[in-house]
Amino acid sequence: MNSDGCVKYGQNGQARVCSRIRSAFIAAAVFFVFSLGIGISEAQAKYASFVIDAGSGEILHSVNSDTRNYPASLTKMMTLYLMFEAIDQGRLKLNDKIVISRRAARQPSSKMGINAGKRISVKNAIMAIAVKSANDIATAVAEHMGGTERKFALMMTAKARAIGMKRTTFRNASGLPHRAQLSTARDMATLASALYKSFPHHYGYFSEKRFKYQGTTYKTHNGLLTTYEGTDGIKTGYIRASGFNLVTSVNRGDRRLIGVVFGGKSAKKRNRHMTTLLNKSFSKLDSRVADNNGENTITSPLAKITPSPTRKPNIKNDWAARTTILPRNGQTVWGVQVGAYRQRQPAINIAAKAIGLVPAYLAKGEILISPLRKKNGRVLYRARVVGVAKKSAYRACNLLEKNKMDCLEVRVKLPTEVAAIN
Repeated sequence: MNSDGCVKYGQNGQARVCSRIRSAFIAAAVFFVFSLGIGISEAQAKYASFVIDAGSGEILHSVNSDTRNYPASLTKMMTLYLMFEAIDQGRLKLNDKIVISRRAARQPSSKMGINAGKRISVKNAIMAIAVKSANDIATAVAEHMGGTERKFALMMTAKARAIGMKRTTFRNASGLPHRAQLSTARDMATLASALYKSFPHHYGYFSEKRFKYQGTTYKTHNGLLTTYEGTDGIKTGYIRASGFNLVTSVNRGDRRLIGVVFGGKSAKKRNRHMTTLLNKSFSKLDSRVADNNGENTITSPLAKITPSPTRKPNIKNDWAARTTILPRNGQTVWGVQVGAYRQRQPAINIAAKAIGLVPAYLAKGEILISPLRKKNGRVLYRARVVGVAKKSAYRACNLLEKNKMDCLEVRVKLPTEVAAIN
């Protein structure tokens, strides 16, 4: 008899499975056969999907969104959340070195394969987790920040509760199999939204398609970054028990959608399914705009102001002018949003101030005052500087936030006609 008392040997030396395991095997077989005859929703119990409008929080699609599933490497989103928070609080610096322990080095793939005792910088660790989804690096980060991975997992769960993830429990930093490590599609959408809103200056890591470390180039697992327009993150995940998981953030014009899929049958099928869900959600929003008689282009024109690239803007002198209509042909551009106000002029002023603070990154842009009509009928005027490079937008926000100014990177699809102040 072996150590668990479930294998016995007959006189001829052949092994016999004891009754307890034999009964369990039969029960599992019966369940499998039975499951073939029931509906799709029950047969795909691991499947869940969820899509929200990140701006309004509106739910655009939901199937099994509160069913607890294995998050797999989606877990690393919370690992990065805690890293970003520690960096912003000064407890962690990008050039700090993290030691790879023996335990971390033994973690299974996906991994960097760095030998025990070696060190990796915090910045490279972030890239390794966000792009390569490296389990060994996630474990090393957990040990560095929490003392042990178990303590770090407790920190992860506590943070999950703090940001509204009600049905999530973490047991490790990587997402490797653990029967108690569970989350939901709704909770993962909450986490993705919190990452974007709390750390827009770090969010660019999720957009990276590759990174180079010690002569080797590592490519992202997130294929939608190159195949679906507007995708700028966020994370894939897979273990056998979870299927193929994905959290995606897509920014098109004034809209950002966050989609979650649990339990895909393959990476390709998961990506195709996510594409379908996002397309339907965007169509739902587009049809709503049409039903509102074209509100985005008729009642919400964009005020365009072109600042001088050679000097800081003089608000009083530069922005008093006549209004004309300029064709824009639906062009999509990168920019920053630095505030939202109930009146147009304060929005113009704060956008001009942003250009003056970081002219190296924003002086070639254009100020766009984008009205947003709320459900209660009020209008907020969003202050934006657009028409700059993506990297310039992220760098501008990083510096503006150090100057205690709110800043959010945005990708804006300009309407066919723009009300211009020139």
